[in-house]
Amino acid sequence: MSTNGKPVIDLNNKDEQTSSKIDLIKNIIFGDNIQAYDSEFESLKKDILEKKRVLEELVEEVRTEINSALDSVATDVNIRVTELEEKLEDKIETLDAEKLDKKTLGNILIELGEKVSKK
Repeated sequence: MSTNGKPVIDLNNKDEQTSSKIDLIKNIIFGDNIQAYDSEFESLKKDILEKKRVLEELVEEVRTEINSALDSVATDVNIRVTELEEKLEDKIETLDAEKLDKKTLGNILIELGEKVSKK
């Protein structure tokens, strides 16, 4: 109550809007510091949003680099697999050729043996 008998703040006045009552309560609790708090919170909000944006850019950059590295590894693996397949095919052909040469050599030796035994 003030000195003239009226309440300092009439919270029961139905003509005031709820937001103005909240503003009055904030003003009573925080006083003049509320604007400083609001300014500080707004500054923090802007800082957080800026850092979020920077972080999202970094995440996208890392994602691009990882995809590029994966593509490079996949290409390298494909090249190596192809090289190994070619080497394996070459070895198989070499083995087939050696086997064929042994068979031919065996036949020649048999024929030579038969010729020697006939004489």
